[in-house]
Amino acid sequence: MLKRLQIYFMERYPIAARLLLGVIVFLEIHFIIILNQGVSKDQFDIGIQEAVGAFTVFAFLMWLRIADDLKDFETDKRLFPDRPLPSGRVLKKDVMIVCTLVQAITVALNVIFMRENIIFFVILYVYGYLMSMWFFQKAKIQPSLPLALVTHNPVQAIINLYIIAFTVRKYDLPAITLTNIMALWTLYFPALIWEISRKIRAPKEENDYTTYSKLFGYKRSTLFVLILTIMDIVTNFILVWNLNKVSVCVLGILVSWMTWKFTQFIKNPEKFKLVSKVETYTYCQESTMLLTIVAFLVFGKV
Repeated sequence: MLKRLQIYFMERYPIAARLLLGVIVFLEIHFIIILNQGVSKDQFDIGIQEAVGAFTVFAFLMWLRIADDLKDFETDKRLFPDRPLPSGRVLKKDVMIVCTLVQAITVALNVIFMRENIIFFVILYVYGYLMSMWFFQKAKIQPSLPLALVTHNPVQAIINLYIIAFTVRKYDLPAITLTNIMALWTLYFPALIWEISRKIRAPKEENDYTTYSKLFGYKRSTLFVLILTIMDIVTNFILVWNLNKVSVCVLGILVSWMTWKFTQFIKNPEKFKLVSKVETYTYCQESTMLLTIVAFLVFGKV
């Protein structure tokens, strides 16, 4: 079983990388809020609660990955037979056992260390459960790519809400501010942009797999992602404006580069895979946000 799980996590959910992602997601939003709302360095109190919060992000995303693979099992047997579960290299019971164990640990940690934020933990996991059950409308949602998107993709905003609620309570900050509203969406947009972009293909690359480019045409789909990218960068501008003006310039350069790549793809969709450019843009964008936080903590406002 352990060897089979090693195969699964290596191919579908690399543990070390996803743990790091959990830490990055949690601390990015946590610090963006407290720095924008004037919490001083001597007030910082990073400890077990932040570790539990980061682990919760990791564990929740693991659950979503496994639940997604289980509910898409039959489809993957036809379209992606080499993946661990449909290929038979990993058994369903393997991932179900480890997922149950990890989620039980997560619940215990939140009950013990995050009691004041437990309502938002419950909201997060209720939403995750509803997603795994197709919101009890599988016959309508599963065949519809747009319906699946609007019902499933907002989960990133719910993760953000869990983090924001914890931060606001811990430091006794105002709950409804422009910073909090922007932070709610700051990692939602990249997830949405990536999800759509990975299902946009050049006409010659289309097959039986349902894509947005097949449904709406690659040009319209690409323009829609461009609009989302601009909306995303606006939230980033607002969040870093009071922290580091150099970061604003860097983000401006990044979105200009990505806009150029969108234009290139519309003109010649066979030239490159759009999702690869989106991933590069997202890594650079999120790295800029993280470096903004680090620079502010080290050097102060620039």
